[in-house]
Amino acid sequence: MLQLLDFNENPNLGVFCRANDEIAFIRKGLSNKVKNKIISALDVKLIELSIADATIIGSLITFNSKGALVCDFIDEDSLKIIKDQGFEVCIISDKINAVGNDILVNDTGALVHSELKDKTIEMIQKTLKVPVYRGTIGNLNTVGMAAVVTNKGLLCHPKATDDEKRTLEKVFGVNVMIGTVNHGSPVIGSGLVANSKGAIIGNLTTGIEMGRIEEALNLF
Repeated sequence: MLQLLDFNENPNLGVFCRANDEIAFIRKGLSNKVKNKIISALDVKLIELSIADATIIGSLITFNSKGALVCDFIDEDSLKIIKDQGFEVCIISDKINAVGNDILVNDTGALVHSELKDKTIEMIQKTLKVPVYRGTIGNLNTVGMAAVVTNKGLLCHPKATDDEKRTLEKVFGVNVMIGTVNHGSPVIGSGLVANSKGAIIGNLTTGIEMGRIEEALNLF
């Protein structure tokens, strides 16, 4: 199911929310109406979260069905909330630690910022239990915001090169398409949160863009 939304008049949903096929973590302070629409679209358990009092949790956490990665300034209460959902959690203390922005992951593989340290990549691989590769999308290192991937498909930045798209298909085991969100924004991860069952999309997104999202993520 596709659902157009805004979070308190902000269409950049991916900055404030992150999901897999079972759970979605969202920023605190959203209305029950919005929360119910997220649950309906993604068919998930919804968990409200802040990280060190920050609402931009979509930028500070990422996860698949096996494990979760979080930034190193996470507080103990937030860490417990994540662990209580059954995740093995890895705290990333690399200087590049906005993990939601810098890491793209599904249950097959992970693509990460090209400047992450070898030790950090080893930790990510151990936690998420998938092969991890360095790379770019549209020549951007912030691969977590340059695309959205599920276990069924991937939509990425319209300037992704052919080589990058081939790498994405190899890493994630899904078909890759290019597109935009929120009326032309190439930063897919800022305006789209998706799993294998549905998607929530920034409310500035056009009908043509929604059709592209539906096709890319195989949500028919």
